[in-house]
Amino acid sequence: MSDEGDEDGPDTSGEGADAATRVRVRGIYTTALTRLFGGGAEVVLASEPIRDRFDAGFDVRPPDATVSTTDDRQGVGVVGDPDAVGALGAELAGVGIDALSWDDQIPAGAVFEGVVTDTLGGGAVVDLGDGEGYLPYDDAEGYVEEGDVRRVQVREPAPPWGGDRPTLSADLVVDGGGLVELRRGAGGGGDSEAARMASLLSVDPPEGWSPRWTQWADDADMDALRASLERANERADAVTRALADSDPDTAPARLVAPLDTRWVWFGRESRFALDDLRREVTTTMPGHHRTKAATEAASAAVDFAEAVCEPSGEFPFAAVTRQFGPHVGDRIAIEHGKPEGRLITLGRGEVVDYDPGGSIRVEREMTPGGSYDALGVERRAGDVAATKFVEGRWWYATVYRDSEGGIRGTYVNVCTPLELLPGAVRYVDLHVDVIKHADGRVERVDDDELDAAVETGNVPGSLAERAREVASRIEDAL
Repeated sequence: MSDEGDEDGPDTSGEGADAATRVRVRGIYTTALTRLFGGGAEVVLASEPIRDRFDAGFDVRPPDATVSTTDDRQGVGVVGDPDAVGALGAELAGVGIDALSWDDQIPAGAVFEGVVTDTLGGGAVVDLGDGEGYLPYDDAEGYVEEGDVRRVQVREPAPPWGGDRPTLSADLVVDGGGLVELRRGAGGGGDSEAARMASLLSVDPPEGWSPRWTQWADDADMDALRASLERANERADAVTRALADSDPDTAPARLVAPLDTRWVWFGRESRFALDDLRREVTTTMPGHHRTKAATEAASAAVDFAEAVCEPSGEFPFAAVTRQFGPHVGDRIAIEHGKPEGRLITLGRGEVVDYDPGGSIRVEREMTPGGSYDALGVERRAGDVAATKFVEGRWWYATVYRDSEGGIRGTYVNVCTPLELLPGAVRYVDLHVDVIKHADGRVERVDDDELDAAVETGNVPGSLAERAREVASRIEDAL
């Protein structure tokens, strides 16, 4: 593809990221984010459907960062040069009030001296100092046992809400921005036309590193190939220097991190904001991203619906849940995100009632022992927790009853807008909650935790203010 002028790229309003930032976008949010970034950052390496959808030319140039949808489709990861990751991450976090972001302390491409702490069936757990990683035996050198010091690189970083460890490898690879990668000690440079022309470039890979050209190299001009190889060389040099200065006795320790990684979680309101962006470009049903994020099986159905009909203007909760769930009788998890990026499961319950207007009721039989948070009431055998979840609501109430049906207390959790997904209800907890004791007393709790989250930067001020407003309304209603 030949280079095109800026006037041929997608036009959007707003300042956006710095125009010098080049970004590659991948996954279910690609159209919306291409529209978002088009007013500032330059989108490159666009797929054919995106080129057709925008009717625009996109350069084949090495990106400064890549934005990719996470495997669970709940958000995106941003990987690349620190300045680009910072600018793009800030813009993504501004998509909606319930978009939250975190920097990864174990970023993609980082190299560590790690210590093996456990050996599992298919790989080893490695202490990296900044956290743990998972080293598959197929990607390790030789036999692996506990106590080994291993030099490893982060091959696949992991979002904080997923609970998985990042995947590691003993092989060292640096990326040049989508066109070329350098492998330490590996031979071969591919068989594409661009690879065969690599000898014409006035840039040689560092000693001990070999290039592998990607399919995008076939469409790139010589300037782009040269720029990509130069970028890869800089990153490889940084790794080489770090290896020369490393000392296994300091393990576990990070040696070098050529790239930054940031994760952005999109809540329900953010997904609908992304729908609006996508709708500026092509037909988009209400709840497009909300539905696709719910289950991979929904993608084909959404694409079909958008191809044959115009949307009504409202999220089709009944149609989506009827097709994909949740349904009465299903057991679903309460996936409770924390503002610092963790995701925990509060428990699983049975869907006992379903309203096509947008709600479900879930009951959980409680196990005895301990007490209910803030209520100060002992948890007894036979207790049942009944919770009504309403799609899009900023709170949900759980009523605890004893074996004879008597109320033991009510706990109202304030959170980002609820999403009722197949197999799970998902949200991010906003700390402040309201409780109603069995004697009728109403109490608001954990404002201090919300204040602390704002202080640490885990909860934006505007989101905290919304949480406090919701809590105040609940107090008045109770």
